Amino acid sequence: MAIKLDLVGKKSAPINHAYGWKDVVLYALGVGAKLDELDFLFEMNGPKVLPTFAVVPSFSALVAVSSQLGANPMMILHGEQKIQLHRPIPPSGQLSTVAEVTGIYDKGTGALVTVHAKTTDDKGEPVFDNWFSTFVRGEGGFGGERGPEALKADPLEGQAPDFAMTEKTLPEQAALYRLSGDLNPLHISPQFAKMGGFDRPILHGLCTYGFAGRAFLRHACGGDPRRFKSFAARFAGVVFPGDALTTEGWQVEPGRWVLRTRTQDDRVVLSNSVAETV
Repeated sequence: MAIKLDLVGKKSAPINHAYGWKDVVLYALGVGAKLDELDFLFEMNGPKVLPTFAVVPSFSALVAVSSQLGANPMMILHGEQKIQLHRPIPPSGQLSTVAEVTGIYDKGTGALVTVHAKTTDDKGEPVFDNWFSTFVRGEGGFGGERGPEALKADPLEGQAPDFAMTEKTLPEQAALYRLSGDLNPLHISPQFAKMGGFDRPILHGLCTYGFAGRAFLRHACGGDPRRFKSFAARFAGVVFPGDALTTEGWQVEPGRWVLRTRTQDDRVVLSNSVAETV
């Protein structure tokens, strides 16, 4: 099945997303928030919204683009994710996202699809942007450009991280996170996991991304979402529910950090990660 190369440059129709405080609290629980982060869990405290919640309203854009590619959904992998916040996300509202396919590149064994999604509020004011890339296995070799080089962001060699935060995910973590919108059965059904080549269900990459985002928010932003500017990461490995995740951060210049997330057996699962503070 040939991938549809003519999608490049095309924009989606606006994708609307209405949400309330229960949705942002459910997301926070889905990415591991604890009672010592009560401002993100209690409606009478706002609640505050985790910056990485930005992936939730735009997730429908990722699904819409993937469905138009003409590829087998089981062959599509989420490769990279970046968010940029224009202001703190309100605890409820009506949002609208327009997504544009910015490139489809020939990587030989597969095709790399890049998408930029812009999200605005009900007054048309920007709230946040998402950039994501997907890798479509088996759809390379069509003679296209290889595309830009991937961002290189390695931890500072020989230097201890400025912070490290370890948390153990729940055995039920994927079952909880999927309630925020990613209902792919790969993350909950043993049968579908085996069809995808795994011996048991795997954790959503965006759930791991949310754990790392919470670590950055706590240690680099003092827990203040107003200081969280952007976060980009590559999904480098598989996480299983119940794994422990350690996110480390190195400040490489004022307001700019390199992050890395690994499991208890030292497998790197988020790499080439760069986050910025305001």
